Amino acid sequence: MIIDFHTHTFPDKIAEKTIAYLAEKGNVKPFREGTLSSLKESMKRSGVDYSVILPVATVPRQVVSINNLAAELNGKDGIIYAGAIHPDYEDIDGALDFIKNAGLFGIKLHPDYQGVYFNDPRCLRIMEGAAKRGLYIVTHAGIDVGYPDDVHCTPDMVLEVLEKLGGIIDDKLILAHLGGCDLPDEVLQKLCNKPVYMDTAVVLDRYPEKSVEIIKKHGADKILFATDSPWADQKAFVELLKSFGFSQSENEMMFSKNAEKILESAGNVL
Repeated sequence: MIIDFHTHTFPDKIAEKTIAYLAEKGNVKPFREGTLSSLKESMKRSGVDYSVILPVATVPRQVVSINNLAAELNGKDGIIYAGAIHPDYEDIDGALDFIKNAGLFGIKLHPDYQGVYFNDPRCLRIMEGAAKRGLYIVTHAGIDVGYPDDVHCTPDMVLEVLEKLGGIIDDKLILAHLGGCDLPDEVLQKLCNKPVYMDTAVVLDRYPEKSVEIIKKHGADKILFATDSPWADQKAFVELLKSFGFSQSENEMMFSKNAEKILESAGNVL
C-alpha cells in the first residue's frame, strides 16, 4: 500500500486561477491541475492507494465551509481529509470539536499563509486543544517559496513549541518537508530524534542525499511518504524513495504503516 500524506486540491471553479497565482508567486511549476479529479488520475498512474488532502484556511471565514466539505468527502475514493483551522477563528474549540466528531484525523496549519509564526500563542492554543482531543497537527515547516525571506516555522520555533507544551503534542506533531523545507542541516542538528513525525513532501528531489541522511537519523518509523502534489509528481516521488536503498520494512513504514496508524486513530479503515 502507498499513502501520500500531503496533497492539495482546489474547487474546480477556482483551481486554474489559484494554481496559476501560486505558481507565479513561488516561481514553481505544478505537475497537475489541482482539482480533485486530477489528483485521482495521478494516483492511478502512480500506484498511490490513498491521498491525504491538507486544506489550508487562509482567512477565518473559510474554516466552516472547508470542514463541511472535508467531512462530506473524507474516506471516499481513496481520499482522506484533514480539517482546517485558522489562528484568528473565533470559535477554536467548536471547530476542533467538529473536526474530531467528523472523524477527521487532524488539522493543517500553514503559518506563512495564515500570517502567524508557529510559536505564536494562538498556534499554541490550537495545538494544545487538538492534541488533547487526540487530533494530529500537520504544519508547513521551513522556507516557503512564496515567503522565502520570512520563515514562519523554523526548527528553533518547533523546539520552543515542544518545550512550552510540555509533552502534550509529543508524537502528535507532523512537520512537513522533512522537518524544515530547504533547511536540512538545521533539521539534522536540531530536530532529528525529537518526538515528531516528518513528511517527505517536495524535498526528496531537491536534496536527495540530505533527505536520506535525515530519514536515517530520525528513523523510518517517524517518516511519512508525501509529495505536496500538485507541486511534485507522485509517480516520480514513489520511484525516488524506493531508489534510496532502505530496507523493505523501512519502506513499508514510510509508505503506509506509519500513516495507517495515524489515520486509523480517527476511524479511517484502510
